[in-house]
Amino acid sequence: MNETIREELLARLPDDGRDLIIFTVSDSSGETAESVARAALVQFQPGRASIFRLPQVKNVEQIQALVREIASDKALIVYTLVLPEYREAIEAEAARHEVPTVDLLGPLINRIAKLTSQSPLSQPGRLHLLDESYFQRIEAVEFAIRFDDGKNPDGLLQADVILIGVSRTSKTPNCMYLAHHYGLKAANVPIVYGVDLPLSLFQVSAKKIIGLHLDQYLLQEIRATRAQVLGMPGDNDYADEERIQQELKYAKKIFRELGCHVMDVSAKAVEETSSEIYLHMRK
Repeated sequence: MNETIREELLARLPDDGRDLIIFTVSDSSGETAESVARAALVQFQPGRASIFRLPQVKNVEQIQALVREIASDKALIVYTLVLPEYREAIEAEAARHEVPTVDLLGPLINRIAKLTSQSPLSQPGRLHLLDESYFQRIEAVEFAIRFDDGKNPDGLLQADVILIGVSRTSKTPNCMYLAHHYGLKAANVPIVYGVDLPLSLFQVSAKKIIGLHLDQYLLQEIRATRAQVLGMPGDNDYADEERIQQELKYAKKIFRELGCHVMDVSAKAVEETSSEIYLHMRK
């Protein structure tokens, strides 16, 4: 990073009341630091801060130069540095330039070391090693793609979890999230009024099936927006109020017949819904 880049970063923060730039610094990918920073920011009104990820720092000199270049009264450094000498360097340089810092890993590593009487390995990037769980997630993602939207219904018998629901209840996004983050082989089957569901769905244990329900008015709003994006005529059945009522009623009937667990996904983020599904599957 050089002075030109520093000026560019600071210039991106408009002088309209936003008063903070969070620089997430890491000796690996920086995903953890950025995720934690974003989790904290959602607790505040939007527009007050920006996040810039600065990954793959490799030595003390780079850290010192980086801190000097980003130092300003608008900067906050949030870091996940594994090596103790890196943490000491960033704290010392940040103190010299009066930049506040948050160490996300150091205190936890030190506490674990104390409680287990073990020394940490201090090896950056171990979180992303190509271990068995990594390949399990890759296999699960491939499964979710292969058995998306009711394709290849015979594969339902191989699924860890099957999501069912009417159109626009976030079946596909949740399947992909469950695969990528939890390594679950997730398939999904759309419920379409007047169309028979695959027989294999009724051969699966009800414990593996999750019915996704969405509030009628929210579903209508989502579909109306989708129809507009697709250029569908205004009088289409897809976003028709009576049609949606009919579909949701039919979906509830299917849920009862299957005896599956039902989740209301109204106004829920995919991460939240997937987390609930994962916890339910562990029962």
